[in-house]
Amino acid sequence: MQSVKKGDTVKVHYRGKMTNGEIFDTSEGRDPLEFKVGAGMVIPGFDNGVLDMKQGDKKTIEIPVEKAYGPRDESLVIEFPNENLPPDLKPEEGMQLQLSNQDGEAYPVVVKSVGDKSILLDANHPLAGEDLVFDVELIEIV
Repeated sequence: MQSVKKGDTVKVHYRGKMTNGEIFDTSEGRDPLEFKVGAGMVIPGFDNGVLDMKQGDKKTIEIPVEKAYGPRDESLVIEFPNENLPPDLKPEEGMQLQLSNQDGEAYPVVVKSVGDKSILLDANHPLAGEDLVFDVELIEIV
């Protein structure tokens, strides 16, 4: 039976968990995730974790921060003046917003706190700084 190698397109079902067991994402109830192994479509630890699996195999992949979303970068936490916010926006802690850089590229940020003169925005990926655990089932090598 064929096993997964770099360059293969695969379909997997997965359940992503924090190390404390809290589930942050799952393919349960949806189509399997399809991606090309080694093409950078998923985090490196997930990419490497499916190598050598065969159709029908199930395994748990433990992914350290460095092979997941990386460590938190405090330089990505920025203070944004309230005067630069759209007048109809009423920011709240935990709210997700989009900012644009000088090149016009949009990126997601989360409101960390709201002050009288500014808000604190965090552009880190929500899972940055976390070790992750994935339960994976290889459905198909396409």
